[in-house]
Amino acid sequence: MGLKLSILDQSPIFAGESAEEALRHSLQLAQLAEELGYNRFWVSEHHDTEHVAGSSPEVLLAYLLAHTKHIRLGSGGVMLQHYSPYKVAENFNVLAALAPGRIDLGVGRAPGGLPRSTRALQRGVAEAQDLLEKLKELQLILDHNLPEDHPLHGLRAAPLPAVPAPVFVLGTSVGSAEIAAELGYPYVFSQFINTDQEVARQAFTVYKERFNPVRSEAPTPILAVAVIVADTDEEAQELASHQKLVKIHLASGRTITVASIEHANEFGNQTNESFTIEEKVPELVKGSKETVRRKLLELQEQYEVEEIIVTTPIKIFDKRINSFKLLKEAFAEVAEKR
Repeated sequence: MGLKLSILDQSPIFAGESAEEALRHSLQLAQLAEELGYNRFWVSEHHDTEHVAGSSPEVLLAYLLAHTKHIRLGSGGVMLQHYSPYKVAENFNVLAALAPGRIDLGVGRAPGGLPRSTRALQRGVAEAQDLLEKLKELQLILDHNLPEDHPLHGLRAAPLPAVPAPVFVLGTSVGSAEIAAELGYPYVFSQFINTDQEVARQAFTVYKERFNPVRSEAPTPILAVAVIVADTDEEAQELASHQKLVKIHLASGRTITVASIEHANEFGNQTNESFTIEEKVPELVKGSKETVRRKLLELQEQYEVEEIIVTTPIKIFDKRINSFKLLKEAFAEVAEKR
């Protein structure tokens, strides 16, 4: 089967750059993705950090829609735990009405920031719902189909677009795969966050075996990975050598991936829990066009996915652009030979 390639952009603010520059880079990458023929372009949600500019994917998506023509755009993802499903539905109904058939609503359950930002986002929220409950309510609102016994029956998330945004579940665990399967949603496993291949394998297996065909006939498994492509394997290795993966392990059992050692310490201090910090070299798909193409095709076969979403954490913007160009060239060259 063919392999679809998409991009997740986190609007990173690297040393010496401003937030304005980071967001301009996101626009340039979206336009480049459209020009090169990538399948979709998603933006992320992060809070209370000086390392990432994208705190509001809905706002950024509206801007990207206005400056692109046909590529699918979406959230990778909205952190639904913080928000009213009704407001999320309204936001994405506006986007879907502005650009019918071009908007994806990716939903995640990570905090997207420090405990302090979670408290700020959820301040004053009296009614607690878990992600599964919120997703069910979100879909009922998007479908304009709240049952008569629902306390919000009759509610409209105006405008009601002709083509509502499809929902995707993003995750790094078997638990998120179970949710996606039960609700019949496409499922994205973020291997650039959780590099444990056994967990990824289990998550995709559970998703496929338990998939409930209420919204589509077949499951849609998608893999998200970090990719660095350069002119040579040696150059890609050099670009990758600057990357670090930092995880904080909390006494309560949670493990959170963060941007830096400093961020990890701040996160731990705000939880008032004991914690340990782990720093290691991340597992990246890296190399020349030929090397990366081979590795991605191996991942496609290993997990039986038809789409891979790539994030490229290269600090030099021109090199990041080149990586996306080389990646598309790698697969275009194969298609030409067939």
